[in-house]
Amino acid sequence: MKISKQDALNWFRFFAELPEEEPMGCRQQEIALAVFAQIEAAVDARREEALRAIPGLKAVTPAHPEGEAWRPGIAACTLYVGPEERFPRGCRSCLLGTGLSAVRKTNRCNAACPFCYDFGELEAIPPVGEGLWEIGGTRYREEDLDLLFALQKKPTGIAYVYLEPFMEIEKYYGVIRRFHDAGVHQHMYTNGILADEENLKALGEAGLDELRFNLGASDCADRVIDAMGIAKKYIPQVGIETPMTREFGAVFPEKKERILSTGIDFMNCAELHLNANNIGNYLGENMYFCRMGYLSPVMSRDLTLKLMRQATEEKWPIAVHDCSDHTKFARDLNLRAKEGGWFGQSAWGSEFTSIPYEVFLPILEDPDFPFLEEEELPKGFRPGDIVI
Repeated sequence: MKISKQDALNWFRFFAELPEEEPMGCRQQEIALAVFAQIEAAVDARREEALRAIPGLKAVTPAHPEGEAWRPGIAACTLYVGPEERFPRGCRSCLLGTGLSAVRKTNRCNAACPFCYDFGELEAIPPVGEGLWEIGGTRYREEDLDLLFALQKKPTGIAYVYLEPFMEIEKYYGVIRRFHDAGVHQHMYTNGILADEENLKALGEAGLDELRFNLGASDCADRVIDAMGIAKKYIPQVGIETPMTREFGAVFPEKKERILSTGIDFMNCAELHLNANNIGNYLGENMYFCRMGYLSPVMSRDLTLKLMRQATEEKWPIAVHDCSDHTKFARDLNLRAKEGGWFGQSAWGSEFTSIPYEVFLPILEDPDFPFLEEEELPKGFRPGDIVI
């Protein structure tokens, strides 16, 4: 059903008024899915046009993990520009290895970013436990890791996440050293606010392979940019991983030269996806669903592709990575395959218990966002018809 934009708007205004607990009939669901397909198709067409305009665009594929020339229709796990040796090893592990193996410890943060998936809930994040680490959903003490390595197949890489590790960074050194001695690639995420020469040097000495700074969390603060330069002295790969927001897009150009002069290796441009906690901070943005899974503002990846083109035209010395919703879709497919899942198995899906139809009204009301192809609604789906 190639529903028209006006019919889509009429129906979504109706859906937005329905009580959340009221179930939708099959034909109503069919209309909603047709609208999401129309929006995503239009978004994808715009994206392909933008990708064609990026010189030297590379696709990471299972056959070419280092990257091959992008072309329309290629089965890419992700895209990037820049030197292949600077593309983060942690991303290759995530996309082609044994997936994103999370190691969790800290349940606190020293920032409250509007894009955070735990926005408004930061004081209610359950602790992992004193002296404990959560790995694969199970709690371990540091001394248990040698037994874990002896009994189970080691991952290609692990990531320290949840929430800000530098809140208690001194607890991480011993665990990092054990994973390093076991030959496992390790990367860590931080907002960088508490990073200094002492703890960055200690991380490098412990064996951390890769440190990723969320520059958007500090609005590209000078002290965090300085910390990236310090980190590069001690840690093999250092870069940026930040959700692409309007705020970041406004401040980054002002700090670009200073950031690039730190010697960092990469910039992971994360497509911002929303959940019930943070979506209120982005009301009014044009939204779309990626394969009925992540819900994102259209502008987020638009900003990524703009920066990638700029990076190639200006010959930035770093890899700039399109860490899009599609990349995360590929990540989950790879993880399920490595876990022995059946063909097509994936945990990809919406993070909302019910679809927030009202947040799609801005894109349906936007005169500058046309659908690619429109048809008249069939009988039984037109305004005034009873849809069950």
